[in-house]
Amino acid sequence: MKEKPPPAQKDIVQQTTLEPLLPEDAGAVHGEATPPGPADDSLTSLEEAPSYEAMRVNEKYSSLPAAVDRGVHIINIRAIDDLGYLQSEGTLLNSLAVDPDANCKYGLYFRDGQRKVDYILVYNYKRTSGHNILARVLHVDPSLGSQNLKQEPLPGKDGPLDAGEIDHHEDDKRSRREEYESNLLEAGLELEKDEDTKIHGIGFVKIHAPWNVLCREAEFLKLKMPTKKMYQIHQSRGLLKKINSVLQKMTEPIQPRVAGNRSQSTKRLSFTFSREKQHLFDLSDKDSFFDSKTRSTIVYEILKRTTCSKASMGQGEGRKKDTALLNKRRKCGQYGITSLLANGVYTAAYPLHDGDFEGEDVEMNDRKILCEEWATYGAFYKYQPIHLIRKYFGEKVGLYFAWLGVYTQMLIPASMVGVVVFLYGCLTVDGNIPSMEMCDQRNNITMCPLCDQTCSYWKLSSACATARASHFFDNPATVFFSVFMALWAAMFMEHWKRKQMRLNYKWDLTGFEEEEETVKAHPRAEYEAKVLKKSLRKDCRTKEIDKEKLTWKDRLPAYLTNLVSFIFMIGLTFAIVFAVIIYRISTAAALAISSSPSGRSNVRVTVTATAVIINLVVIIILDELYGSIARWLTQIEVPKTDKNFEERLIFKAFLLKFVNAYTPIFYVAFFKGRFVGRPGDYVYIFGSFRMEECAPGGCLMELCIQLSIIMLGKQLIQNNLFEIGIPKMKKFFRYLKQQRPIDHEESTKKKQRYEVDYNLEPFAGLTPEYMEMIIQFGFVTLFVASFPLAPLFALLNNIIEIRLDAKKFVTELRRPVAVRAKDIGIWYNILRGIGKLAVIINAFVISFTSDFIPRLVYHYMYSSNGSMHGFLNHTLSYFNVSDFQAGTAPNDPMELGYSVHICRYKDYREPPWSENKYEISKDFWAVLAARLAFVIVFQNLVMFMSDFVDWIIPDIPKDISQQIHKEKVLLVELFMKEEQGKQQMLETIKEKDNLQGDNCNNHSPPFTRTQRGSTASRCSYHVAI
Repeated sequence: MKEKPPPAQKDIVQQTTLEPLLPEDAGAVHGEATPPGPADDSLTSLEEAPSYEAMRVNEKYSSLPAAVDRGVHIINIRAIDDLGYLQSEGTLLNSLAVDPDANCKYGLYFRDGQRKVDYILVYNYKRTSGHNILARVLHVDPSLGSQNLKQEPLPGKDGPLDAGEIDHHEDDKRSRREEYESNLLEAGLELEKDEDTKIHGIGFVKIHAPWNVLCREAEFLKLKMPTKKMYQIHQSRGLLKKINSVLQKMTEPIQPRVAGNRSQSTKRLSFTFSREKQHLFDLSDKDSFFDSKTRSTIVYEILKRTTCSKASMGQGEGRKKDTALLNKRRKCGQYGITSLLANGVYTAAYPLHDGDFEGEDVEMNDRKILCEEWATYGAFYKYQPIHLIRKYFGEKVGLYFAWLGVYTQMLIPASMVGVVVFLYGCLTVDGNIPSMEMCDQRNNITMCPLCDQTCSYWKLSSACATARASHFFDNPATVFFSVFMALWAAMFMEHWKRKQMRLNYKWDLTGFEEEEETVKAHPRAEYEAKVLKKSLRKDCRTKEIDKEKLTWKDRLPAYLTNLVSFIFMIGLTFAIVFAVIIYRISTAAALAISSSPSGRSNVRVTVTATAVIINLVVIIILDELYGSIARWLTQIEVPKTDKNFEERLIFKAFLLKFVNAYTPIFYVAFFKGRFVGRPGDYVYIFGSFRMEECAPGGCLMELCIQLSIIMLGKQLIQNNLFEIGIPKMKKFFRYLKQQRPIDHEESTKKKQRYEVDYNLEPFAGLTPEYMEMIIQFGFVTLFVASFPLAPLFALLNNIIEIRLDAKKFVTELRRPVAVRAKDIGIWYNILRGIGKLAVIINAFVISFTSDFIPRLVYHYMYSSNGSMHGFLNHTLSYFNVSDFQAGTAPNDPMELGYSVHICRYKDYREPPWSENKYEISKDFWAVLAARLAFVIVFQNLVMFMSDFVDWIIPDIPKDISQQIHKEKVLLVELFMKEEQGKQQMLETIKEKDNLQGDNCNNHSPPFTRTQRGSTASRCSYHVAI
């Protein structure tokens, strides 16, 4: 048994602890990174380096403070049993030391407490059961390079592990990690490993970017950074200044309490960072010059650019057969962080949050500020701290929330106008003559049966409630509201473009272009794997690697799969809508023969409500299914870059979800009741199901019900409940999966920041967030003529949606990598397309779905006194019941209590006593011509007005344009002054040199020609320098 060290003396404990850690003849141990390099040099460097003072023992056994040393920190995992300590001694050592986790702010810094953790890599590892672990820190001098490091195992009772016991896949992953981390060290990054965590089998690699690396990469990425130069921002004067001052005071209570959120009178001049011009920038505090968002972006760029081509297959007979494939991989394949993540070498990669967001003793940080001032439902009435959101999450996320905020603000006037239109319909319903005539039982209008045999004749006055409700949405104000919403959509797009330019100016993105070349240099992992597979088939050589790429022939099977899948899924959507139609027809016929009087009287309401609910459930299910299918279809296409992947995914997902959400609504708006035929000559489906008809008041009321239930259901269930419930369920399942038995000391140990963030949901991009808002924008604009309250419900949903998304980003998701962006990308084009389509659809809804045009035609062409009296009778045609086809007449023709000879139906046809009985009348053609004329006039007029609004409002605000021009002038002046200063300095040096030369000539004794040349050279030495 090993001799126990005396615990009373701290220096003796440290020396005794370290002696078994560096054996002279130790071999490789399973699970340890072994970068290439000579072993002797590594051991020599470790012996000469002051590693004894720098070594840190795990807090479970001892917590000796580590000295702050220059270089790279790498933590090795060792078995504590090999040291020969007992648990009681470890407890005693722990009681004598200070918790080192507090020094590193629980994972936000390296163990030295000085270097900030900029990025985290996570990997799985296997370790033998029954072994406690000890983490130690090795300080490596960067001048020695990563190849001078060799990690040695601990001598233990179990001895080295047999290579045959190690899974060769795990061995391959470990080898790739070793090479990749070695390459990261060569790129200038500093690493520190930690496997002593509360998450079993998970290791973490902490990455820190030193100052020189940050400067190099900032220059490479062309990041604009603020200089020392300050200038005045153009301020409004006179009346505008007073108005702005009053508005600022009025909006003071709804402004978030965030520093820098208010308008500033001065701004720092920004310039692309350059190491040669560091004197232009304010480098008084280098730790805060690059914020955490910028640091993580820089590290991520290095991670994508750094490759790993080595994939050691280990030893053993079972792996010799893979040697040829391995050699080809080394020649043809390189693995960046995206490939390593896709292949499972690393399981996750993410930047850290700034700290905790809840707790009384938590120090203030940006995350906590965002949680208190933004990610809370109590702040629903406040503006968003957009600049702090951009500072913490990056420009791309900041632009999303800025767009969502602008969209929500613009919904306020649209909601107000929609409510006014609805109230106008409510106030004028009692004066609506067509609905009054329909409700007047004295008219005694008998309508034809709604179905064959089982349905009987019915009174038109029984549809009084539907007719009155239709007037709430189908009134003259609806046309005005449709025109208003078309102009509103154009105003919204122009307002957003101007807001976007203001943000670009404030965020120093005015001269920024998308890093297409940079993105092209980082292909996606799947693309690299596909190219590698293609290269292996061709037995490629190194010189042919760069020429190898995927062509359309390689993607042809994927394109065909996409085409077939799209046809199938769109056909599936149509089939489901058709099945719901069959359900409506059959249910209506079944309820018509019901013994319950209430069931027979509420047939339309029951059928419509249940059918819409079925549609809603199907839409929600297919939405989730189509989202997954769209991602799979995009993956098999193997786009080269992330940008291409995102654009293709957005296009596919939007197309499928658009068809899924709007197909039932399109059916009710434009197809229902159009192809039913007439009594005695109805159109049948499958020879037995008669096509359903619209209500006497038209299909607009049913369209309103369909639109409102689907819109509200999607927002409530899919956008809110799913967003809240699904992440919490995933988090709970991950928590259960990671549970394992732990002792008391480990249970009281506080989790590190990277452990807490690992348990959060990975960031999946902004596509789902944009998608639900774009679909909602379609509900607000496409069929707004049938549902003026749609903007109001969208506004109420978005007020909650903003805070829900904020809470999710701050508390539920890992921190995303900040991405620079100057606009919202392809989503803007989709919004413009929906806005143009909305004009056409609303024109057809007003013209063909509502009764606005028939009423207009009757008022000006057929009314005898210019009123609407007689309009109802004008729209109904006559039918002689003796002309029913055999087997279609009602089984109970005396249900109304009297014999019916003539019944009425809604259509423009000749009466039975006419020569051309039941033929389409001339009134139909007059109404149709008026409808088509209205569509053409409405569409062109509104399109012209929208384009006029687009033309008259400049995309760039005038003050922003002036400020951008001013910045350019100031930059020119700054560089001119710098050049003038350099010129004056050179002239001063030359003058001094000339004076020194004259002094040399006046005071020196005569020399030979060679000696005089030497003297002149000495005198002009400073000028040469």
